[in-house]
Amino acid sequence: MTNIHPTAVIDPKAELDSEVTVGPFCVIGPEVKLSKGVKLHSHVVVDGITSIDEATEIFPFASIGTVPQDLKFGGERVELIIGKNNKIREHATMNPGTEGGGSITRVGDNGLFMIGTHVAHDCIIGNNVILANNATLAGHVELGDFAIVGGLSAVHQFVRIGEHAMIGGMSGVESDVIPYGSVTGERANLSGLNLIGLKRRGFAKSDIHAIRATYKFLFGEGEGVLKERISLIDDELKTVSAVKDILDFLTEETSRGFTTPATQGD
Repeated sequence: MTNIHPTAVIDPKAELDSEVTVGPFCVIGPEVKLSKGVKLHSHVVVDGITSIDEATEIFPFASIGTVPQDLKFGGERVELIIGKNNKIREHATMNPGTEGGGSITRVGDNGLFMIGTHVAHDCIIGNNVILANNATLAGHVELGDFAIVGGLSAVHQFVRIGEHAMIGGMSGVESDVIPYGSVTGERANLSGLNLIGLKRRGFAKSDIHAIRATYKFLFGEGEGVLKERISLIDDELKTVSAVKDILDFLTEETSRGFTTPATQGD
């Protein structure tokens, strides 16, 4: 394997494809598996029961797969599974799961995890996500496909963030965020829809209009609490798949409640 720098420390039990690249002073533990095209720049640590799929690239001083930051952790066999074609930048950290959370942290494909980002134990991360600089996810967070978490934001444990949602920079997210939603604030409130993201990703105008109508009905001025409004959504709107995504999300079980506009409670 000619792409392994001589200063790298690799346990002989680790499984490395012949086409991986490991830079200077990297450390790889005995139960690590690196697939074809994985590239570790210098000073990367990959430990634990960690698998990294094809073409994922990890930059200097990232710490991947070390024990979870959970005082209840007692050395159980837990995993970190990272998908294909991710970019994991400098000083990023990702931890494996815990026994109480299903024992697996899972990261999808095509993600960008910028400098200083953190993915805690038992998180489930979708595809094509972006965590901007120093964005942090606490334990058990679920992040849907194409979601973006802005820089210096923090997401509370057990929060679910729906697909295509946008978390503004420097936000503190304590409750679930609907798919396609946009939130911001020190204690984040729902501020509208991620319309720019929807247009960039080629959503049809008719679908965007349906999402906007649904949002206005659920969170605009009017009578009834959120649960009642969900049951009254127009049947025609329910035929739009994006609207169905929102309604399904709102009717799933949650321990955190939902992020709503500043002027309205659940």
